[in-house]
Amino acid sequence: MVSEAAIATVVLLAVAASFPCFIYGAWIMIDHDEITWGILVYHLKFILTGLVLTTGPLLFWMFPRLLEQFGGFAAVHAFFGLQAYAFLAFGFTGIVRIFRAKYEHDLYTEYDEDVLLDEIGDENMQFWRRRLRVGVFGYTLCWIIAFLTGFARYVSIYLV
Repeated sequence: MVSEAAIATVVLLAVAASFPCFIYGAWIMIDHDEITWGILVYHLKFILTGLVLTTGPLLFWMFPRLLEQFGGFAAVHAFFGLQAYAFLAFGFTGIVRIFRAKYEHDLYTEYDEDVLLDEIGDENMQFWRRRLRVGVFGYTLCWIIAFLTGFARYVSIYLV
C-alpha cells in the first residue's frame, strides 16, 4: 500500500507543476497581438493542463479528506482554494462572451486589426473583458495563497 506521505508528495508535485502551465498559457496570450484559432488552442492546452493538474488532486485527494482535518491551515487552504475556483467561474462568464463575439465575427481565422473587440458583440464588451481580467487575476492570487498554505501544511505534517 502506498503511504499517505507519498500520495501527498505526488499531489504537491502535480499542483506545483500546474503553475508553470498557467504562466506559460498566460504568456502566450500576452505575447501575441493577433489571437488566431491556433494560438487560442495552443494557449488552452497549457491552461487546461494546469487545471487538470490542480483539479485532479482537489477532487480525489483534498476534498474527500477535508472534513476530517478541517482547522488552521487546512481551513485557510480550503477557503482560498475555493475562492480561486469562484474567481475562475467569474472570469469564465467573460470568456464565453468574448469568445462568442470573436467567433461570430470570424476573428479567429480572419484576424482584422481594424476591428476593435469593444465594437463587436454586445454593448457590455468592456464589462466582459474587465470581468475576465478580474477572474484571472483573482484566480491567480487565490491559487498562490492556497498553494503556499497547502505547502506549509505539507511541511508541517510530513517533513517536521
